[in-house]
Amino acid sequence: MLREKSKERIILGIDPGTSVMGYGLVKEVKSQVELICMGVVKMDHLDDHPSKLKHIFEKTVALIDQYHPDCLSIEAPFYGKNIQVMLKLGRAQGVAMAAALSRGLPIFEYSPRKIKQSITGNGNAVKEQVASMLKTLLKFTESPEFLDATDGLAVAVCHSFQKMTAGPGNKKSYSGWDAFIKDNNKRISGNPSKDGTKKAG
Repeated sequence: MLREKSKERIILGIDPGTSVMGYGLVKEVKSQVELICMGVVKMDHLDDHPSKLKHIFEKTVALIDQYHPDCLSIEAPFYGKNIQVMLKLGRAQGVAMAAALSRGLPIFEYSPRKIKQSITGNGNAVKEQVASMLKTLLKFTESPEFLDATDGLAVAVCHSFQKMTAGPGNKKSYSGWDAFIKDNNKRISGNPSKDGTKKAG
């Protein structure tokens, strides 16, 4: 690809959600990262969960077809006390990943803590801190209506930063369904992890 020869790369970052999905796109030129766009996909007008999943898939494919990213960086679902919320977030993430795989994009998955650590230096940073640091890093002033937009952007920037700090355990990547299924056999088959609380990413 031309972008590979010129050492350019476009990264699509997604923060999955079933009410609002945040996304951001950045262009990486050598060690520089530039903002392309960010935004949200709202789904609160949709009544049922399958319709929301369909909407996530279609919007993710549309973003890929419009901006032609080289990869997808996505936030892994976190394990919380509400199992139903966790399951819905996992489905939302899976559908976005399926959309990327349908277009042949490699996928990189990061934990929420890893993303915050990469952007702010603090794995426990709040959304506002992440947004503020992104404004400084990418030199933009507008504040999005939803912080989900900057959350999506943070996932993309986090992946860009990994090439400079790459090391074991920093990310999980999937180049296709076979690789994803092999690494996530327990998640797909419904078998719990050994301690039942393992985080993805």
